[in-house]
Amino acid sequence: MHIPANVSRSRLICLAAAISAVACGSSSSSFTAPTLSTAVTTTTITITAAGVSPNNIDVSQGARVLFVNNDTKSHNMVSDPHPEHTDCPPINSVGLLASGRSIETGNLTVVRTCGYHDHDDTSAKWQGRITIK
Repeated sequence: MHIPANVSRSRLICLAAAISAVACGSSSSSFTAPTLSTAVTTTTITITAAGVSPNNIDVSQGARVLFVNNDTKSHNMVSDPHPEHTDCPPINSVGLLASGRSIETGNLTVVRTCGYHDHDDTSAKWQGRITIK
C-alpha cells in the first residue's frame, strides 16, 4: 500500500485505531469518537456539565491550552488513545482537574492533531481534538 508523504504517522495510527474500533464492534468499550464542531482558534477549553467546548481547536506551535473546569465534578483530561495516553504527552499534564480549577497543558511543540478525553468517563461529550499548526 502506498502512503502519501504528507500523511503523518500519528494520523495513520489514529485512522487505524478508528477503523479497528469500528471493525471490532466491541460493546465492552465505551470510547466513542466525538462529533467535532468546526475548529476555532483559541487556547482555552471549558468543561461544563454539557461537555467540553469548543471540542475542536487550532493552536499555534508552542502554545499551551488552558482547561477550565466549570462542571460540578472533577474530570481527568488526558491525551488519546484510551487508556495509554501516548499520542500527545503535553496534554497529560492537565490530568485530574477538580471542579472550579484550571490547568494548562505543556507546550504543544509538534505540528499534529492530538485527541484528548476524560480518562474516567470516555463519553463523546468529554472528547475533543487540538490541532497544532
